[in-house]
Amino acid sequence: MADHAFASGDAVQALYRAHHGWLHNWLRARLGNSFDAADLAHDTFVRVLRHRHELEALREPRAYLATVARRLMLNHHRRRSLEAAYLEALAALPPAQVPPAEQRLILLETLNEIDDMLDGLPPRVRQAFLLAQLEGLSHAEIAARLGVSLRSVHRYVTRGLEQCIMVVS
Repeated sequence: MADHAFASGDAVQALYRAHHGWLHNWLRARLGNSFDAADLAHDTFVRVLRHRHELEALREPRAYLATVARRLMLNHHRRRSLEAAYLEALAALPPAQVPPAEQRLILLETLNEIDDMLDGLPPRVRQAFLLAQLEGLSHAEIAARLGVSLRSVHRYVTRGLEQCIMVVS
């Protein structure tokens, strides 16, 4: 986008004014509701703000915004799926074992943080790491369950740990 307004220090503000309405409508059509669309439109511009140095060379602002928003939609759907699985697991517990509301919220936030840490890992790596950490399976048990070598499981679990360390650091 060679437009002078976008090349200035007010690039994000100008981009917001010019395309926020379009982005909100685009997201609403894909998500089916205005509330999630508003949240993701906001998150999209927060992400753009963090990477505003990229705006100077921007030629197709709507394509750029749609790309950022698509990634955020994937995260949104993944979080919803994780939340649904968590609620399903809670529903299967005897009532006496269901944690209080505050603890459930903390656990869900922790699950989301773990999910964020493991984001980007290949599915097998992620699965092996979670089997080791959450289910306490040995590497041999994981290898048998996934149908891979013991050496592969060791690499997968190590890669999962490295990913967590990188995110926390």
